[in-house]
Amino acid sequence: MVDSLKKPSFEELRPGIKVPAKETILTPRFYTTDFDAVAEMDISVNEDELQAILEEFRVDYNRHHFVRDAEFEQSWDHIDGETRKVFVEFLERSCTAEFSGFLLYKELSRKLKGKNPTLAECFELMSRDEARHAGFLNKALSDFNLQLDLGFLTKSRSYTFFQPKFIFYATYLSEKIGYWRYIMIYRHLESHPENRVYPIFRFFENWCQDENRHGDFFDAIMRAQPQFLNDWKARLWCRFFLLSVFGTMYLNDVQRSGFYEALGLDAREYDKGVIEKTNETAARVFPIMLDVANPEFYDRLEVCVGNNEKLTQIARSNVPKPLQLVQKLPYYLANGWQFVKLYFMKPIDVVHTHGVVR
Repeated sequence: MVDSLKKPSFEELRPGIKVPAKETILTPRFYTTDFDAVAEMDISVNEDELQAILEEFRVDYNRHHFVRDAEFEQSWDHIDGETRKVFVEFLERSCTAEFSGFLLYKELSRKLKGKNPTLAECFELMSRDEARHAGFLNKALSDFNLQLDLGFLTKSRSYTFFQPKFIFYATYLSEKIGYWRYIMIYRHLESHPENRVYPIFRFFENWCQDENRHGDFFDAIMRAQPQFLNDWKARLWCRFFLLSVFGTMYLNDVQRSGFYEALGLDAREYDKGVIEKTNETAARVFPIMLDVANPEFYDRLEVCVGNNEKLTQIARSNVPKPLQLVQKLPYYLANGWQFVKLYFMKPIDVVHTHGVVR
């Protein structure tokens, strides 16, 4: 008889196919954009760098990397209880994020073909990488007797429209923060192999290089469109996207700290390291960086963590839904106020450091 306390149940569309996680402000987003505007972009200012990046994409360094080996061929029922739950959540969120990237890049490659060949091929090859990542993660989910129906996900998710420059800000940060997330987990488990409880983490070193190359591509695109970076509006938008990406990751990871504990990591310290490194990396192209060394930054995020705990308690209560909404409203407003205060924290101007070797 299965011990339900040890093996958590997940809602299924049909046997073995997990119902996708409910869309919230903290879940991975699906994006669309103005494809004609991207096709018409003049990239001549930075075409040499983009061509060099395209050549790297063509090499496909990881074409033989994502191959499951004998270590996967075993039962994973010993990963149970809350640990199993957070592992499944991690794999699902990661798979959804990678698949979202695949859909966006594939559509961009299709719409740009014949109009902007360099960008079209870059997006096509990045979609190849993202599809490979998503497939590998979905196969990992099957080790826990679940998978995602990616076709259903394509049709059921809502899509957020962003203008091209906002897509570039968001995807650049997504790829670069992905690099630091993967490499920091890999390095930690390299030093503490006793905590590598599942073999997918062995693949993170090469995997994160795909993320890094994709981030470099968006860096080069933004440099080819200097109007995206060199006015007062760019400073405000870069601040917004940095805060959104950092804040979302922090709130998500603290909420799911059990996953990091299973790897021997402290979720808060891990996130602070990732945020610091991503902030420094983004400073190479963005005109500003956030002052994450200011204690106020994490103090305000921790207020949001506490508010989210209250929101979770309300959602799990037996109170009728309309009354729940009334109870939740003060905490939503409080979180909004904290993010307003975080947004207006003075950022650090870094334009003078661009081009400086560090």
